[in-house]
Amino acid sequence: MAHITLREKQIQTNGELPIVGTIVSQFRLKKPDLRWMENIDMMGKKSILNIFPSIDTSTCATSVREFNERAGQLEGVKVYCISRDLPFAQKRFCGAEGIENVFTLSDYIDGQFGKAMGLHMIDGPLEGLHARAVIILDEEGRIIYTELVKELSSEPDYENAINALK
Repeated sequence: MAHITLREKQIQTNGELPIVGTIVSQFRLKKPDLRWMENIDMMGKKSILNIFPSIDTSTCATSVREFNERAGQLEGVKVYCISRDLPFAQKRFCGAEGIENVFTLSDYIDGQFGKAMGLHMIDGPLEGLHARAVIILDEEGRIIYTELVKELSSEPDYENAINALK
């Protein structure tokens, strides 16, 4: 189990992030049109997985905005913003914010993606949601970078994530 905090209060996740250098476990998530997207659909391009508790919190919304801005400058890279929010909420947020460079994916049905990645919060006020993390995959689905944000109200390290793509 990994330990993170929310305003200095300890929270545990169900496991640890996958190991850099390994192939990501098979997963599937819901797209805004409610069709499934599987990790195999991400092959061929590098992928940034921006994972967070809820698009309706300020830090999560900021990370989506920030990755949206940076994604427009990244050639051959797709950015996926993943939470347990309903696809409708994700789509509404992106529409209202004019966000067009990232793709939202939802793990709302059973949280299996978050559990498989060791990000399912098992206690604390946001129990059941995903911890904040960034996972970057190469074109073959191999993990080339991970970051578990230790303080849930903090943003991920955008610079380190972008530099991992080089």
